[in-house]
Amino acid sequence: MLKTIRAFFILLFIWWLHIPSAASAQRHMDSIMVNVTSWGKVHALLALPDEYTKTKKEYPLIIFLHGKSKSGNNLQKLLLEGIPYWINNGEKIQAVNPVDGKLYKFIVVAPQAPNWGLKPDEIKRMLDDVEKRYRIDRSRIYLTGYSAGGWASVMAITDNAALSARFAAAVPMSVASIDDKNLTQFKLVADANIPCWYLAGTEELHFLENCERYKDSTNTYKPNLAKVTILEGFAHRTWKEQYDTAYRKYGMNIYEWMLQYKK
Repeated sequence: MLKTIRAFFILLFIWWLHIPSAASAQRHMDSIMVNVTSWGKVHALLALPDEYTKTKKEYPLIIFLHGKSKSGNNLQKLLLEGIPYWINNGEKIQAVNPVDGKLYKFIVVAPQAPNWGLKPDEIKRMLDDVEKRYRIDRSRIYLTGYSAGGWASVMAITDNAALSARFAAAVPMSVASIDDKNLTQFKLVADANIPCWYLAGTEELHFLENCERYKDSTNTYKPNLAKVTILEGFAHRTWKEQYDTAYRKYGMNIYEWMLQYKK
């Protein structure tokens, strides 16, 4: 009997060792925990430039926010979409700045919300945390996300002046409807001078209408600060292509576009 029990636990231990963890299963990204409340943390994926440990440079930061279906506590979900998908497949998130002609390599942080998306105060606390831990160029902090992550992005830039002031630019895609209070606060985006590039498709009309509304609400206070790219035939399904470094609109990809702007 004891031998049977011992054999069972040995087999159980071997099985456990072969379960792919969030830390081991992804390539090119690390699993970290980040603060989002005074008492709680969430899992996140982190990508640092390949020469990060060999320099003392500060690097621009991209905060990438996922859609509703990728929420939970399984980081593997994040690798199926957006920036984590490309990094996990060997893509380097870097770009030449059209303004100064220099190559910039990004730090990317992709937190996983337990449900839906992170709220503005949670993004603020996460940003506080990563700024303390990594060499981030605080003049070049960029925010992007799709669907619920688009909601989280726009909520963050329309919540309060102190948080808005921290972002150099934002690229929200297929944005879910933001809260009524935030709908009245797009002056914060204009006052903080946050250029916003919205993307949404003709086959996801509700989300396209949201993006058009948020663009207009921003440009009321500061014309041409926000723009919308309408993607013909695009439905609310996958956002791999738009985050590919090879994907260009107006002659540049979203990473080149971001780099034009700094605080």
